Amino acid sequence: MENKTKLFTLSANVELAEEISKFSGLPLAKCEVLHFADGEINVNITETVRGCDVFVVQPTSAPANDHLMELLIMCDALKRASAKTINLVIPYYGYSRQDRKAKSRQPISARLVADLLQAAGANRVIVMDIHAAQIQGFFNIPMDNLMGLSTLANYILDKNLENVCVVSPDHGGVTRARELAKVLEAPIAIIDKRRPEPNKAEVMNIIGDVSGKNCVMIDDMIDTAGTICAASEALKKNGALDVYACATHGVLSGPAIERINASSLKEVVITNTIRQGEDKKSPKIKVLSVGKLLGHAIKRVVNDEPLSGLFMYSYDKTKRELL
Repeated sequence: MENKTKLFTLSANVELAEEISKFSGLPLAKCEVLHFADGEINVNITETVRGCDVFVVQPTSAPANDHLMELLIMCDALKRASAKTINLVIPYYGYSRQDRKAKSRQPISARLVADLLQAAGANRVIVMDIHAAQIQGFFNIPMDNLMGLSTLANYILDKNLENVCVVSPDHGGVTRARELAKVLEAPIAIIDKRRPEPNKAEVMNIIGDVSGKNCVMIDDMIDTAGTICAASEALKKNGALDVYACATHGVLSGPAIERINASSLKEVVITNTIRQGEDKKSPKIKVLSVGKLLGHAIKRVVNDEPLSGLFMYSYDKTKRELL
């Protein structure tokens, strides 16, 4: 396994790649990401990959374009170096919010990124909590969408909260909320909101009873934190006790940290699919690791074992683990 399987990381999230290396049992192979004076990216792989099954860890988080180009260039380098298979581990899939034409003359950028990755030579893609499930259909290669819900659910269970209500911040996240509600054995509520423009949300109504309940909001990502902060205030006004927010991806751009610190949120729980710098630290934010989950996914792919046991619908609440 070690001789014919290699694990690489690019620059986006080296810390997560090191955790994945630990749990997969694959040491990180050596490569360099270089930049020319004008900003062009170059990749130098310093060991042979001929005939190897290669895994590359690289979320396409901010700066999204640089990290995406690193990944595309790495794919091309591996293909030209005669790698047997190129397996991309993309914990956070950038451009996933552009999955359809919401208005005339808009691009479907999530499909464009899928086409670019396949054209560059990718043979498999592993992602986490992709924004829209239909993006899986944009690929003509195996694409596995792992869920961060199991990691988030265990953390919430450890809090032993009483009178819990799981809240979906919009209609599109109801399925995700139901999955968490099953584990917590709690009812759900839905925030009815409208989005007049990107990164701006207005709460219209709350569907469900949240009075006297500890509310746990669940979403796939938190970007500028406008939605969760507005939803938290609305829940409080409707009689909620403490309000927690959980999400797999902590994008946390722009005024997100300032908004979270000033909000009525008790705690914001995210995972380390995106590396959080010092400027993204907050006493209200808890970061959980998904290194073990991704490490086991790689082991199963290498050993030709099914990944179905790593999805949320295979979660065993009595054992507090995925099957």
